[in-house]
Amino acid sequence: MKRTMKLILTAALIFSSMLVTAISAQAGSIENLERERANLIGTFLNPSLTPVERQNKVEAAKTRLVDLERMVLRDDSLKGRNTPNVRKAFANYDLTFLVHASTEKNQSMFDHWLEQIGLSTEVIMGARKGRR
Repeated sequence: MKRTMKLILTAALIFSSMLVTAISAQAGSIENLERERANLIGTFLNPSLTPVERQNKVEAAKTRLVDLERMVLRDDSLKGRNTPNVRKAFANYDLTFLVHASTEKNQSMFDHWLEQIGLSTEVIMGARKGRR
């Protein structure tokens, strides 16, 4: 009985790992870029990180994002595709290609992201905590 349960659990684990691998293999270059950018923004907003930890994570993410942004820009399979993801990605260049856009404007990625969503460091620093 115990051995049968172990066998079933092992088979379920193998099947689920194969399923996750298959799903992630279907993700395109834009989806991978969006996932990595979301991780970067999560790092920006994570209050539990020290400034040094945050800077290290941002630098590591920046390297990955540069590569992913270049992959999307050079992805020939996106030409002629008129899907909502592709339209949205290229319509919002400054948010989609965060590293490239912030470099072009000589801003930090965080300040550039805040500017694109309509916030600034001054507005955030001047905000007060309260109920809505």
